[in-house]
Amino acid sequence: MHGVHGSLKGLTIRIQGTVQGVGFRPWVWQLARRLGLGGSVCNDARGVLIEIRGEHGKLDRFMVQLEQEAPPLARIESIECTPLDNAENIPDDFIIAPSRGGEIHTGVASDAATCPECLSEIFNPDDRRYAYPFTNCTHCGPRLSIVREIPYDRANTSMAAFPMCPRCQVEYEDPSDRRFHAQPNACPDCGPTIWLEDAQGNFLEIERDKVIPKAAELIREGRILAIKGIGGIHLACDAANEAAVAELRRRKRRYDKALALMARDLGMISRFAKIDEITAATLSTAAAPIVILDARGDTLAPGINPGQNSLGFMLPYTPLHHLLMALLEDPIVLTSGNLSDAPQCISNAEAREKLGGIADFILLHDRDIVTRLDDSVVRLSAGQPRTLRRARGYAPEPISLPPGFNGPRKVLAMGAELKNTFCMLGEGSAVLSQHLGDLEDALVLREYQRMLEHYQHLYEFKPDLIVVDKHPNYLSSQLGRRLAQEMGLPLIEAQHHHAHMTACMAEHQLPADTEPALGLILDGLGYGEDGALWGGEFLLGNYRAYQRIAAFAPVPMPGGAMAMREPWRNTFAHLCAALNWEQVEADFSDLELIRFLKNKPLANLHTMLEKGINSPPASSAGRLFDGVAAALNLCRDQVSFEGQAAMLLEALAENAGPVPEHYRLLLKENRVEWSVLWEGILHDLKDGTDGAVIAARFHQGLSNGLANIAAELCHRHQVETLVLGGGVFQNRLLLEGLTAQLGAKGLQVLIPEKVPANDGGISLGQGAIGLYC
Repeated sequence: MHGVHGSLKGLTIRIQGTVQGVGFRPWVWQLARRLGLGGSVCNDARGVLIEIRGEHGKLDRFMVQLEQEAPPLARIESIECTPLDNAENIPDDFIIAPSRGGEIHTGVASDAATCPECLSEIFNPDDRRYAYPFTNCTHCGPRLSIVREIPYDRANTSMAAFPMCPRCQVEYEDPSDRRFHAQPNACPDCGPTIWLEDAQGNFLEIERDKVIPKAAELIREGRILAIKGIGGIHLACDAANEAAVAELRRRKRRYDKALALMARDLGMISRFAKIDEITAATLSTAAAPIVILDARGDTLAPGINPGQNSLGFMLPYTPLHHLLMALLEDPIVLTSGNLSDAPQCISNAEAREKLGGIADFILLHDRDIVTRLDDSVVRLSAGQPRTLRRARGYAPEPISLPPGFNGPRKVLAMGAELKNTFCMLGEGSAVLSQHLGDLEDALVLREYQRMLEHYQHLYEFKPDLIVVDKHPNYLSSQLGRRLAQEMGLPLIEAQHHHAHMTACMAEHQLPADTEPALGLILDGLGYGEDGALWGGEFLLGNYRAYQRIAAFAPVPMPGGAMAMREPWRNTFAHLCAALNWEQVEADFSDLELIRFLKNKPLANLHTMLEKGINSPPASSAGRLFDGVAAALNLCRDQVSFEGQAAMLLEALAENAGPVPEHYRLLLKENRVEWSVLWEGILHDLKDGTDGAVIAARFHQGLSNGLANIAAELCHRHQVETLVLGGGVFQNRLLLEGLTAQLGAKGLQVLIPEKVPANDGGISLGQGAIGLYC
């Protein structure tokens, strides 16, 4: 592939990956012409096809540059090079040939933030695209959000409704222009338009170039706006206006969860949050994700991030956002346009129907959004940006699979119940869908089914095998079983925590035949091999199989699902399991916590625990965090979103900083026991120790204890690699404490980075298990 030898005068070059809609063909055209080579380049269903001829040395240089200097949005997965038999028939000139059809093997590019060249144009009064909110080129703009079919040509996107004007057509047809074959190419004369409506759907009679200035004026006045963007419709208000933020929360019914923010530039962000070189670079990438940053300096409305020490900022990623933010002095809230937990609205009709009761005004445009895309979320933890939600800007960029997974078998992995994604795997790569949400919501489930059909149609993907989670009641698993039956396909049930482990292994390129590693998987709940609920697991295994060699001691969940919503139930259950309740009641009767618990129906709860009535035992790390948080009076009665108690507990611990003492864990008969930890917490509460210190001692104790147990198990089973997974590892304090301890013990630690540690990455792990079987 790297050289051209003998008498070879011509080559056929097949390039696969994300190579359509990213300026790849004009770049190849320019490279070939610069080197004086003849031939052609075209898009087809497999990617990009090049037929080229010329002198040996020039062809060598062409191949080197082809691999090393691709356009910024291109992602090359493979290059196949074969001799061209009829090289003499190749013309001396190099041309871009029309696209070809066929069975689809190419990728779809992710949507990309506005590039510097386009940004310069929209702020240049002398440019014909001055202040035009849909300016784009081959280096930026919408991709997945507008594409209906492959190949990625304008006729197969929602831009088909906008015929190009003569000047745009000239740019589109000129290979030397950066808008050559930029499918969304448009200008004010021929492209999409924007307008403002009030909450009743009445158009505001203002000129087109006054729409964005009017929107900025309304935000400054404290109004709530719905704004149609690239992958969905957002709700926006002035982030410094306490009344506006409170009213947005009330109308949206999002009472506690932190709200995302957009700032004009890094300078504006630095007024409110700490930025370093890594976070600045992450914010400024073409993906333009929300980045969770430590708060500092000036303050915004207190309702932005209740109980948190962090702020989630993103930079403008479309011309519309840039033009709006240029007119504002403070950041704006930019949160998904929906009622809490429902899918984000994407159509104008949806916005009018569902957001009219939330927004005072609605800023819309007439370019259809084909694929709904939430904003991606990233957090710097243990020295690396780690994806918490993979969506706009990252999906559906293919993920290269490790050695040994390049066979022809195609696997459809259905994902989990919460933070769902699905994954299509085959021929050495995986396409992980964007974050879809929690399937318990009927509207999210409908969107999940729509996206399954859309992706399979888009990629002409026909699976040979379907993989589901073992949980019998997961809606994704039920749908997968039904699909397997209807299509006559084999079905594999993957254990939840094993899939967490294999997702991280696959991301870090552990080969298919890798030796067993130790997995430490911490999450809320997953269905175990024994039918019990797991969530704090030490697994010894690889892609083929695993053993559960240790786990958190199981603790009942009184009330079942109610224990996930009411953290105090976990406190009570943990105290009963780890200690003797009568003794606790006698020794700590003056504690506010014990007085609180005694006001609950403890007789009924005792009966439930003793007889196992609606109190399933769970080795859950998530419920442990809930129990400790409730002991410190954080979300004691009820949480309003998943992970809330644990997030507040982490934030509280951060306020204390490092502490000299911490609680200890015990490993007895391969079970992590909590008696010493709970005794320490109760005694600290009795001594009046500050809650932040208790929270910090809990985190440090958990980090140190788990590191010691992991090191002991690695030594016992003669493994040197530890694989981390599960949503609990979104906790930065825990992750950094644990990895610092493990690094000192000489273990290789693999941590999810580009694929979420939470259930958003589990479908990749399911697929890897399916490919191996």
